Amino acid sequence: MAQQARAIQTRQSILLAAATVFDERGYGSATISEILTRAGVTKGALYFHFSSKEELALGVMEAQLEVGVLPPQLTKLQELVDQGLVLAHRLRHEPLVRASVGLAMAQGGGELDRGLPFHSWIARLETLLTEAKQQGEVLSHVNPAEAAQLLAGAFSGIQEMSQVLCEREDLEQRISMLLRYVLPSIALPAVLAMLEITETRAERLLATVKEPDAPEAGSEEG
Repeated sequence: MAQQARAIQTRQSILLAAATVFDERGYGSATISEILTRAGVTKGALYFHFSSKEELALGVMEAQLEVGVLPPQLTKLQELVDQGLVLAHRLRHEPLVRASVGLAMAQGGGELDRGLPFHSWIARLETLLTEAKQQGEVLSHVNPAEAAQLLAGAFSGIQEMSQVLCEREDLEQRISMLLRYVLPSIALPAVLAMLEITETRAERLLATVKEPDAPEAGSEEG
């Protein structure tokens, strides 16, 4: 178990160091040597967890979706709201998530596939919207795939604008406003009236989050 804990800690240290370097220098200019120095690990430890700079960047980008298990809610639309508010909160408070979104939104990057986090985020929203429609929570005209694309794109634009205007200090407020204006075109009025779309909800939810299951002992080194 001690070895497992060290491996998890090493991997997280490498991801945090990579996120910092990518954020400061951009993906193209960042080097493995800089990341090693920042993380304080050996080259062997880094390559045990990540085979290349591209794989490191993909690991950083995946971090924005690793939120653990949020509490189930009475409606799937509330769970969708919670996903957006929690991501907004994490963007403000977690450097790894900020770097993840920065990599996904940055122009350039050569061989780096920046579409992966967008596809994952859209798929998550589409699943929730499909389940919401099956449960009779949304208006009959709503197409879950189209609504998911719209919400993901609107979130991306809002967070980028918030970053430019005030370094995301008002991001939860802006995402709450986005949802309040968009959801009336998606949700049945009775369901809409039940939703909590407040700026402070994410912080309360994160206090109850269950961490993702750790890998089995002995499955990693570091």
